[in-house]
Amino acid sequence: MTINSPDWFEETLYRGFRAQYRVDEILHEIRTEHQQLVLFRNETFGHILALNGVIQTTERDEFIYHEMLTHTPILAHGAARDVLIIGGGDGGMMEEALKHKSLRRVTLVEIDAGVIEFSKRHLKSICGDAFEDPRVEIVIGDGMKYAAKTDQRFDVVIVDGTDPIGPGEVLFTEKFYAACKRCLSPGGILVTQNGVPFMQADELRGTVQALRSIFVDASCYTATVPTYVGGCMAFGWASDDTSLRATPANVLRKRYAAAALDTDYYTPELHLGAFALPRYIERIIAGSQAI
Repeated sequence: MTINSPDWFEETLYRGFRAQYRVDEILHEIRTEHQQLVLFRNETFGHILALNGVIQTTERDEFIYHEMLTHTPILAHGAARDVLIIGGGDGGMMEEALKHKSLRRVTLVEIDAGVIEFSKRHLKSICGDAFEDPRVEIVIGDGMKYAAKTDQRFDVVIVDGTDPIGPGEVLFTEKFYAACKRCLSPGGILVTQNGVPFMQADELRGTVQALRSIFVDASCYTATVPTYVGGCMAFGWASDDTSLRATPANVLRKRYAAAALDTDYYTPELHLGAFALPRYIERIIAGSQAI
């Protein structure tokens, strides 16, 4: 945790740019086997979780990130029963996915058991009772190894990884995406966290190019999450079913209503609009210079 003065947390994820958050109170700080976790309170964002000095999630706007990475693929699929989440030890992604009562199983693979225990104790406002849901299976282990070896098959795979630094680096490789495809059911969907394209163009470009070498249909969609500064955030999308990315609005509305979801960001109309990309992002995923 980097603090310029006794009251400020400074995130230095990007070269040439830094963001500061006032620390109203440090709630908890521990070092797990893999990383340093800091939870602090901020007047604007509520509880903020940082791993190795990088902001991961905040109480105030986590709903945007989690809704768009869960409801978009699940509702586009239309018949998902089994979901795999790789990463996401804070439980927020799992809590959002479990709102779909049609799911029979949500498997969470998290490399750091300390993150899960930390979240159960200190992030109930984000994970709720997700870890106690009987449909949940928790696997403590390497997501890459799990995807490459499991006999289970999933309709949707959600990669809720950190930035490509340290233990999260492998989650941005073609080998990993191929392993994810291996454990997808026919017609399944893979979605990934891909950072802020304006600031992390290489990350998104590399992911989409890798996905396009493996899947019939690969692209990305976006959402605006205030915590992740630098513009809209991108999520990778991949499937061998080319129709799923263009699921009609009337179909999405019916599925949304049937699921009885109460969302704060996601809507069926926004779902479709999220795939309409700014020109600079189109250039990024095409492999050319963005701006």
